Amino acid sequence: MKKFVVTLFAAAALTACKKNETTTVDRTTESTGVAAPIDSGMPATDTANTSHPTGKMSDLSDQDKKFADAAARGGMMEVMMGKLAETNASGQAVKSLGAMMVTDHTKANDELKAWASAIGYTLPNSLDAEKQKMYDDLKAKKGVDFDKKYTDLMVTDHKKDIAEFKKEASDGKEASLKSFASKTLPTLEHHLKESEKTKNGVK
Repeated sequence: MKKFVVTLFAAAALTACKKNETTTVDRTTESTGVAAPIDSGMPATDTANTSHPTGKMSDLSDQDKKFADAAARGGMMEVMMGKLAETNASGQAVKSLGAMMVTDHTKANDELKAWASAIGYTLPNSLDAEKQKMYDDLKAKKGVDFDKKYTDLMVTDHKKDIAEFKKEASDGKEASLKSFASKTLPTLEHHLKESEKTKNGVK
C-alpha cells in the first residue's frame, strides 16, 4: 500500500512538472511574438514586442505621419499622371516616361500600403486640393503642350520627393518606414534624371 501511494505521488509530481514546462514554453512563445499575429490588437506586455521590425502605431512620430501621408498622395498622383502621359503625350519618350512612372510608383505605393496595414495606420486614399488641381490642369493639355507640362511637373515633383524621402531616411523614427524611404530613393533619383532628359528632348 505504501509503495502504491509513493508511486501515485511520483506520477502526480511528474505531471505537475510537465505542466510547468509547458507553461514556460507558452510564455516564451508569447514573448517572442511568434504565436500572435502582428495586427492582433493585443497590447504589448514585454520589451520583445516593442522592437518588432514592422513597428506599431505608437512608434510613429509627427515626421513619420507627415511623410507617409505625403508619399501616399504623391505616389497616387504620379500613377494618375503617368497614365495620362501614356495616352495624351505626343512624343514616344514622354509616353515611355509615363509608363515607367506608373510601374515604379504602383510598386512603391503597394509597399507603403503593406507597411501601413501591418501597423494599422490609415493612409489618405485621395489627392489633396493642390495635387488634384495639378492633375486637372495637366489633363486639359494636349500634344506638345502636354509633353512640356508633364515633363516639367515630373522634374519639379521628383526634386521635392527626393528631399522628403531623404528627410525621412535621416530624421524618421519608425524603422521600417525609414527603410522604405531609403530603399525608394535610388528609384526617385533615376526618375529625376530620366525626367530631365525627356524634358530637354521636348521641342
